[in-house]
Order: sequence, then structure tokens, then C-alpha cells
Amino acid sequence: MKISLEKIGRRFNREWIFRNISYEFESGNSYAILGANGAGKSTLLQIISGSLSSSEGSISYHHSGKVIEQENIFSNLSLAAPYLELIEEFTLHELIEFHFRFKNYRAGLDRDGLIELLGFKSSEFKIIKNFSSGMKQRVKLALAFASDTDIIMLDEPASNLDKQGSEWYLDLVSEFSSDRLLIVCSNQEQEYSFCTSSLNVTDFK
Repeated sequence: MKISLEKIGRRFNREWIFRNISYEFESGNSYAILGANGAGKSTLLQIISGSLSSSEGSISYHHSGKVIEQENIFSNLSLAAPYLELIEEFTLHELIEFHFRFKNYRAGLDRDGLIELLGFKSSEFKIIKNFSSGMKQRVKLALAFASDTDIIMLDEPASNLDKQGSEWYLDLVSEFSSDRLLIVCSNQEQEYSFCTSSLNVTDFK
């Protein structure tokens, strides 16, 4: 999988958040999108994921030599971010079942394996709205990594996680991302220290 950005820019009203970002992301590598709060990291990630359009420039996706249209890229990616809400009326069991109506499991995983990975066996039938913020974040991350997608995109992945949760997140990265394209938005080094390349949004103001 390869994602190519060509002179990407985004503005709100008359103010440019960033301009002229040209960059390539390729499978088998991990990338950090860096910048201070409000710099436009999340905005850029949403553009890359196809959920937000750029104000200028173009973005292309290639898989095994074939072009993927932007409106179809969602089937190739998993995203975990603070602004993505879980369906809080579902139990964990129901949420997992619902999620994997739209995605396939990563090889070797199933519902029970995912619950074991989370360490939430005793909470399988607990309603999501009664989960702590840290538990909800774990669920978002586990769903992203356990889905059989070529791309994983993470925005502030360790938000609401304690030290143990942060270590668990790094274990997920080590176990489930080696052959995939991983993009992490963060300004906290412990969330992206494993990344092999970085793009700083503030360089494109």
C-alpha cells in the first residue's frame, strides 16, 4: 500500500492551516505526524483517511499496483481517535460483533481472542457507557489493530491510558503492525517512539 500526497493544503475560512505538503507513506513502515496542539495533525490525518477533503492538492492510493479511489479507501484502513465515538448502548460483545460486520478479523483472531487481548472477559456483557475512559480507549485500539486492514491510523493513541495501558498499546504495535502501514498523530514521544519516519505539520505553515 502506498499513499501519495501532492501539495496538500487545508484552510478554514481564509486561514491556511497548512500548505504544500508532499509526502509518501508506504506499507511496512511507521510514520509519526507531529506538531503542537492545534497545528493541524488531526486535520491532516482525516484528509489522508478520506473523511475530509483538502482545499488544494491531491492524494492518491495504490495497492499492488492498482489505484484505489478515495471514496473506497475506508475498506483498507482502521482508525482509532479521540473524536471517534463508540456505540455506548452496546455491550462489548455486541460492539465487537457489530464492528466485524464491516471488517474482517486479522488472521488468528476472533471475538473471544479479541476480548482476551483486551483482558476484558469479565466485562464482555457490560454496557460500553459504563466503561472508564481508559477502557474505551483500549477498545478503540484493539478494534483497529485486530481488523484485517492494510493501514492503521492512530490519533493520540495513549490518551486516557495509564502506564500499564500505554505498555499494552506498545505491545499491540509490536505484534500487529510489522507488515502494515502505520500512521500515528501525536506530540507525545512515547506514543510514536517506534516510528521510522516523521512529518511535522508546523513545517508547512
